[in-house]
Amino acid sequence: MDTINEPATPDFTKLNGLVPAIIQDNTTLKVLMLGFMNEEAWRKTEESGRVTFFSRSRNRLWTKGEESGHFLEVVEILTDCDNDTLLIKVNPAGPVCHTGADTCWDEPNEESDLLFLEYLQDLVDERKKEMPEGSYTTTLFRAGTRRIAQKVGEEAVETILGAVSGDDANFLYEGADLLYHLIVLLSQKGYRIEDLAAELKKRHR
Repeated sequence: MDTINEPATPDFTKLNGLVPAIIQDNTTLKVLMLGFMNEEAWRKTEESGRVTFFSRSRNRLWTKGEESGHFLEVVEILTDCDNDTLLIKVNPAGPVCHTGADTCWDEPNEESDLLFLEYLQDLVDERKKEMPEGSYTTTLFRAGTRRIAQKVGEEAVETILGAVSGDDANFLYEGADLLYHLIVLLSQKGYRIEDLAAELKKRHR
């Protein structure tokens, strides 16, 4: 478990002592399932770090995964604007649905490859802050803006050559190098890959 925010106590009076709890994968952002909690289940979830529901069919508390081992490890608990619905971000230990599916809507719980760009940006920003020895990214930051920009230019040329040569494998390889060095340059200038996405989104509008 990571850290759990301390939300306000939910209003359990509206649904005869229950509140809906929406379960979301903290990494993929997929909605995994919907359950219900009474106050005892909510408090046990906070204390244990594993999602516990109130089972209406069994009329008792039910910790998700107590039989299958597929626990839902809590990362964050949020309460909605009316204080009567919970959003719980989790790291699931396996499939969530009783059918064996990843989600109760039978959707694959897979992380989009695009999310890796955010992870890479976070990692580059961390390198800039900590400057660990032996890291290629550290050497780029120490070389400064001009050198990083030069590397972006070099990788752009390599990407172009890969494209026009008909070598798609090399084109993708060099394109990945170009994107990595661009992310380093963004970090050096105090920006992130999301800032480029925002600029493109603005142009689209």
